[in-house]
Amino acid sequence: MSSDAPLTFFEYEILVLVGSNGAGPHDLVRMSRQGRTYSSAADSQYYAVPKRLEALGYLTSRKEPGRTHERTHYTLTAKGRRALREWMKQPASFPRTDTSATSRIIAADLVGEPAVKRSLLAMRPEIDFLLEQLDAGVERAQDLPHREKYLLLSHDLARRVILAHRDWLDEVERELDD
Repeated sequence: MSSDAPLTFFEYEILVLVGSNGAGPHDLVRMSRQGRTYSSAADSQYYAVPKRLEALGYLTSRKEPGRTHERTHYTLTAKGRRALREWMKQPASFPRTDTSATSRIIAADLVGEPAVKRSLLAMRPEIDFLLEQLDAGVERAQDLPHREKYLLLSHDLARRVILAHRDWLDEVERELDD
């Protein structure tokens, strides 16, 4: 299987997560669950996409023993590293904020402010959970010394985005009628 089509952002994300130490699909799923702030892909994608990237020559795999059965462990190939270097030559675009929160606030004139306010303020427990997850991620970052600085910078951005949402919810609570 070969393709000259550019990789998708999610495919680049997989290459980055596989990193220099490699990772199996089960590792990728664990990382995605712990880093829900960063990605919302289905677990099945963390099994399917590495297979595709291997078929395209960006990853290679080997079987390793697991607790109950053999597990696949992927590592970057030279082609995968080249693809990441080329990707870095492209300027990063500003992340989109196409969240349900923006659509919900705009719908207030259609469904009423109290309904929107209740819906949006229900995000607070999830925000608290995400902040706890980030705290745990900061602690785990020291276990990956070759990536610690980068993980901490990434977690800092995520924390700022989450805190901005929390502050915005405070404003929603003040501004919208009950």
